[in-house]
Amino acid sequence: MRELSIDMGLVFRRPDGSGVKVGPEALAQMLALRQLRSSHTEAGGVLLGRYILGCRDRVVDEVTVPMQGDRRMRLAFHRRSERHQEVIDSRWAASRGTCQYLGEWHTHPEFSPTPSSTDLSDWRRRLCTDQFDGDSLLFVIVGIREVRVWEGFRCTQAIDLLQSADT
Repeated sequence: MRELSIDMGLVFRRPDGSGVKVGPEALAQMLALRQLRSSHTEAGGVLLGRYILGCRDRVVDEVTVPMQGDRRMRLAFHRRSERHQEVIDSRWAASRGTCQYLGEWHTHPEFSPTPSSTDLSDWRRRLCTDQFDGDSLLFVIVGIREVRVWEGFRCTQAIDLLQSADT
């Protein structure tokens, strides 16, 4: 994978060719919280953005970052729903419903991140319990050198790794 750059954001592709773009501002916020040192703790938040009309494409325009009350440890991140939910509600109202909750993100202290069994369990729980438009949620893990995106489906509970358009 190419060196991470925030200039254009990142694009990930589904098998059908549709895409997910992580915009430059959202990417910059996530990259700023990478676990580059052994003293750095996991960070995370929610993904906010848009569905593109007439296709399956999505754009992640914004992310929340750790807030007061969230628990950050070296190998775990637990966000408190209330504060992040306030941001989701505020952005949705200000955009007249076009800014949507698209999923979750967090960091891992590994070069090419992979979801832990705890991550997979949490993602499947969110697919069942979270309120969201559409039939899937996005899950981003920001590693030291690579950002990876998975898509989880409400009906089947399947979780698929999306391919970077840069590889």
